[in-house]
Amino acid sequence: MQLTWHGHSTWHVELGDTSLLIDPFFDNPKTETDPATLSPDYVLLTHGHYDHIAHVGEFLDATILGTPELTGYVTDEYDLDDDATVGFNLGGTVELGEAFVTFHRADHTNGINMEYDLYAGMPGGFIISDSDPAEGGPADSTVFYHAGDTALMSEMRDVIGPYLHPDAAALPARDHFTMGPRQAAIAADWLGVEYAMPMHYDTFPPIEMDTDEFERQVTENATAVEPVILEGDETFEL
Repeated sequence: MQLTWHGHSTWHVELGDTSLLIDPFFDNPKTETDPATLSPDYVLLTHGHYDHIAHVGEFLDATILGTPELTGYVTDEYDLDDDATVGFNLGGTVELGEAFVTFHRADHTNGINMEYDLYAGMPGGFIISDSDPAEGGPADSTVFYHAGDTALMSEMRDVIGPYLHPDAAALPARDHFTMGPRQAAIAADWLGVEYAMPMHYDTFPPIEMDTDEFERQVTENATAVEPVILEGDETFEL
């Protein structure tokens, strides 16, 4: 599984012949990627805030997934056929090519920023695996968890870690709108991952971060976890 971070919360995940793009937002200082150069099979949306769906219109040839409320908005906004999107919900798993994607809650808010706030359902995160989690998550599975925008929550310790078995987690880490570095490190420990990668930082002034602090917190609070700091557009092989 190849994981490419395009800054903020935008990740490109390649699993065999299947390509998934999460939270397309390329107006951030960590990426030089032109969205037109990417051709994902699927686009996954954690929630409806602008900095997570801004460039979904660049990927209308892909199948777009998220909550039914959010995919309904995308269908209407871009005048798409009903089969161009797939709405699914918390706890649900869908098979997308060679990937199995499970939708899990995030502790955050979720409105689409228009002239008024349009409710977009519960915000979430995605657990992406090369095997069906309904089969118990074989020991040799490869599993990536994109936590979305979230606070620290006990489901990481009680559900996602023990039952969905992520090997690596992309965690929002710069406080203000989401978890800060210490809470992200605790999340990594609770999840039992091998690798923890910070995201959702350095995009706007309130979330500027020295990644040394993230590394320090992981070292102190999640001793079995390796912090991985990616440069924008850098790929990590999981």
